[in-house]
Order: sequence, then structure tokens, then C-alpha cells
Amino acid sequence: MTKAKKAKKTKMGQSILKGLKQALAYEHEALTENERGKYRVHDFSAIDVARVRKASGMTQHEFSKTFYIPLKTLRNWEQGERVPRGTASILLKIIQHNPKAVLDALHV
Repeated sequence: MTKAKKAKKTKMGQSILKGLKQALAYEHEALTENERGKYRVHDFSAIDVARVRKASGMTQHEFSKTFYIPLKTLRNWEQGERVPRGTASILLKIIQHNPKAVLDALHV
């Protein structure tokens, strides 16, 4: 390995370590409010699709039909075989927080 490649790898490793330390500091609330505001935080926790559906009072079939979600997809989400992503995840979060808004928008 050339000296330049070693230096590049070392610099990359240092950058990764710096990022990890910053993430840990953020998680453990060791940063001031001003410092915390400099970071964008992504939430990767999966939404509990079954709980959202049950809270709506609908069966799988009704929920699927009402919100235009293929029944097989809904079942895969509920069984944890798949995770809703992108717009599906956003739709489910809106349904979770304000199902009436979605129903009104869909004219149901």
C-alpha cells in the first residue's frame, strides 16, 4: 500500500471516529442546544403497522381497501417481513396521528 493510500485511509478512519463520537455525544445529550441544532437526526424505528390499523378499528381487508395498500403488503408489514418505506411510511404516520385527515382527503 502506498503512503498516500495509507494517509487517505487514516484520514477516513479519523473522520468516521469523529462522527461516531459526535453521534454518541448527541445521544447522551452531552451537547448544548445550539450544538444539537447543527445536526440532522434520522429516525429509523419501524412503525407498528398492526397497532396503527387496530387503532383505526379496521380489519386488514378494510384498512387495505380504504388506504389503497395491497393486502399482501399490509400483512408483510404487520408480520415484520417487510418495513414500510418512503411515502408508505409517511402515510402510516399520518394515519397514526390523524386518521380523519387522511379519510377526508380520500373522501371516504
